[in-house]
Amino acid sequence: MNQSVTVRVPAKINLQLAVGPLRADGYHDLVTVFHAVDLCDEVTVARADQDADRVTVSGVGAGQVPADGDNLAMRAVRALRARTGLGGNVQVQITKRIPVAAGMAGGSADAAGALVACDELWGTALPAAELSALAAQLGSDVPFALLGGTAVGRGRGEQLSPVESTATYHWVLAYADGGLSTPLVYKTLDQLRDGRGVPAPELSGELVEALRAGDPLRLGRALGNDLQAPALTLFPALNETLEAGRALGSLGALVSGSGPTCFFLARDAEHAASLTAQLGKAGVCQSVATVTGPAAGASVADRRA
Repeated sequence: MNQSVTVRVPAKINLQLAVGPLRADGYHDLVTVFHAVDLCDEVTVARADQDADRVTVSGVGAGQVPADGDNLAMRAVRALRARTGLGGNVQVQITKRIPVAAGMAGGSADAAGALVACDELWGTALPAAELSALAAQLGSDVPFALLGGTAVGRGRGEQLSPVESTATYHWVLAYADGGLSTPLVYKTLDQLRDGRGVPAPELSGELVEALRAGDPLRLGRALGNDLQAPALTLFPALNETLEAGRALGSLGALVSGSGPTCFFLARDAEHAASLTAQLGKAGVCQSVATVTGPAAGASVADRRA
C-alpha cells in the first residue's frame, strides 16, 4: 500500500482566449486554446494519523498561498473523499514553481495534482471522465491541468477537446512584479465593453491550422487574448514588456490569461535562450524563464510504500 504519492502538474498559457458576453450566472462563455508548458508544481499527498487534513506550501510565492481549508488542493481532497466515500486524513505538501496570481493557473494545477495523488493513494480509480467532472466543480482550469497538451476549452473553459500538434514550441515567460485578480480583470473587460453588443466567442481557425501544421510563424501571428486589454489597463507596465519582446524578434507576444505574466514565442531553443537573456537585461519585468510545450498533464512522479 502506498504511503505517499507525488504528482507533477503543469502551468498553462492561453494561445487564444475569446470572451463572450456576461452570463446571468456571473460567468462568461469562453472559447480558449489551452497549452501546457513544462513549468510544474509538485503535489505530494501522504497518509497521516492526524485528526484533520493539513497542507504545507513551499517554493515560489508560498506565502501568498492559503495553508488551510481554503487551499484549492485541500478542496480537491475533500471533493474526492465526498465523491467516493474513501480515504483517510492526509498531509499535502505543495512545492510551487508556478507563480501565484500570474495567469498560469497555478492554483488549478495544485488542485489537479491533489486529485490525481489522492486517486492513486486511496485506490479510488475514478474513470478519467468522472475525475474531470469533479475537477470542473473546483475551477474552470482544473480539468485542463489534468489533461495537459493543447486543447480547446469551451463553456467556462471546462469543456475540452484536444488539439493535435506534433511540434514542440519554445516560449519565454516574463514574470511581472505583482499579480492580477482574475475577477477584477473580467470586471474591467465588461466595463471597457460598456454594454456594447458582444458576439459569441469563436475559435480561431488560423490558430488551430498553425498548431496542426507545427508552424511557429503562423502560430505567432494567430495568438489572441480578449483579457489582454483589461490586464494592460490595470497593469500598464505590461505594455513595455510586450513591446520589448516584439522589438527583440519574438514571433508572437501576449499576456497569459488574466495576466500579468507575458509570454513570447521563439523560433527555436537558441532563439528562446537569446530572447531570455535580452529580456532579462532590458529591465522590463521581474524575471524571465524559458519553457517548452505542449507538456503532459498531471502525472504521478513518485510512489512510496
